[in-house]
Amino acid sequence: MLSVILPISLLTGGLAAGALLLSALGGAPMLVALPVEQYVPVHKFLVTRFDPFMPLSLATAMVCDVVVTFLAPTGPARLLAAAGALLYIAVMAVSLTKNVPINRWIAALDPADMPADWASVDPRSRWRDWNLVRTSLAVAGLVVNVSIVGVLL
Repeated sequence: MLSVILPISLLTGGLAAGALLLSALGGAPMLVALPVEQYVPVHKFLVTRFDPFMPLSLATAMVCDVVVTFLAPTGPARLLAAAGALLYIAVMAVSLTKNVPINRWIAALDPADMPADWASVDPRSRWRDWNLVRTSLAVAGLVVNVSIVGVLL
């Protein structure tokens, strides 16, 4: 069973880390640079492309890591799998408490009728910063999962 679960964890964790890395290296800088009137429609377009893909990928990687925690034949592999699961939980926590609320607020905005105090409520820098946090956590989760393979080889 480990020979099925660990590759699934690597695949889904790698997809999540890759998508977050793409958004950190390209998407977030582009969104920050866009004029306000273009920002909201572009953000809405991008967010709908990553949901529900990202939550499903992260949850699958986390569940697989929990299973590997119990199935791995060595203590170091079990500890690494537990660390991987915790890292993916942390990614989901940052997403749900920091990025998703911003996404929902932006989804409710009318690009033709932006808030008068936009300069003071513009969430782009906060979203970018929290996205970097969750990207770092997801990449760390992937590194941990690759390390499990190294320990087991």
